[in-house]
Amino acid sequence: MKTLLTLLLTLVGLAWGWDLMQAAPPTGAHPLWIARQQLLTLSGFLSIALMSLTMFLATRPGWLESPLGGMDRVYRTHKWSGILAVVFAALHWLIEMSSDVLKAMVGREGRVPKETFTGLLEILRDLAGDMGEWAIYAVLAMLAITLWKKFPYRIWRILHRAMPVLYLMLAFHAALLAPQGYWRQPAGALLAVLLLAGVYGAVRSLLGSIGRSREATGRIVAIEHPGSDLTTVRCHLERRWTGHRPGQFAFVTFDHSEGAHPFTIASADHGDNTVSFEIKSLGDYTGSLAQRLQTGQAVRVEGPYGRFDLERRDPKAGQIWIAGGIGVTPFLAWLESLQSRPDQAPAADLHYCTRDQQSDVFVPRLQALCASLPGVQLHIHGARQGNTLKAAALQGAQKAEIWFCGPSGLATSLREGLQALGARPRFHQEAFEMR
Repeated sequence: MKTLLTLLLTLVGLAWGWDLMQAAPPTGAHPLWIARQQLLTLSGFLSIALMSLTMFLATRPGWLESPLGGMDRVYRTHKWSGILAVVFAALHWLIEMSSDVLKAMVGREGRVPKETFTGLLEILRDLAGDMGEWAIYAVLAMLAITLWKKFPYRIWRILHRAMPVLYLMLAFHAALLAPQGYWRQPAGALLAVLLLAGVYGAVRSLLGSIGRSREATGRIVAIEHPGSDLTTVRCHLERRWTGHRPGQFAFVTFDHSEGAHPFTIASADHGDNTVSFEIKSLGDYTGSLAQRLQTGQAVRVEGPYGRFDLERRDPKAGQIWIAGGIGVTPFLAWLESLQSRPDQAPAADLHYCTRDQQSDVFVPRLQALCASLPGVQLHIHGARQGNTLKAAALQGAQKAEIWFCGPSGLATSLREGLQALGARPRFHQEAFEMR
């Protein structure tokens, strides 16, 4: 994520800097007015570049999974590029509003001359300026409710549908108000590529075509409730389903009005087009899902996605697998896939962290799966029993790689604990945060 965002920001900075070096300073303009104009251009360029990346990543490009480390990280990049885009948009607006301050400080005489246009182009530029201002207010409001985690997901999703329209307004603003000289410089070429990528994403989103090529339809064939806050859903999909690797996830739509939600596939692929999901009541959507699902109900499954794949492990490194709560689901798929070939199971320590070891429904299932895999040593950590997992308990971590799926707080605690012990193992972690 950081590499891609840094690369994009660097390219924009270089293109802006090249144009700055080529341009002659306006005659008679005050340095502060020149600085304001250049910062206004740079902040706008950075904002529309990041917004374009955000819109393109929203199309879920499968070819980016490998370089970015999985679709979960593609979405994390999508999220942070969007946040940064709004930050730069806010900065762009503040710089625009700074003209009154500069007028009071150095006067009007040293202002940078405005580019002049006539006819239809002048009308369109005025419209683009107004649309950009309206869109900035809207995206600022969208950022606020996105970061407010208590805001209901269903309402947020409806409001989020406006983002492609807001992007097209901002793209129109950028294309019409970019300095005229940009279109003869590398900055113009870069801006054109970014706008094309962003418009492509926005149009696909408005047409509802994102993920269609990887979507399979089917029916719910079984629903179980192994725990008060846990629902097991088994679905049979049509032949369009291409199968999955243990540890991958899919976007599942049970109700068209609710849209697609990501769930880890908790079962191995047996070639029968059947997939299972373990859904825990964690929010406003999953909290009421169990009461609304019925056997025979239609379902759409898009995927599979993700790189949390057992086959990607380093065969030369020790294996430490850590699951926290519902984060056990990819490991269930891993263990199930190894049942038919126990001799190929790697030697691994599987640590499962739960609130209550005695009542947790996954504990007996894990014990049964691990019983036939001698190389996998199961360690249960029940918080209520006073047995929380600490970094010191991860024996051999210095020469191992860690696969983690669970709460981000636990991951941070373990990472910091390992660093304090002088261990820096390779740490694979699911980044399941799509909002």
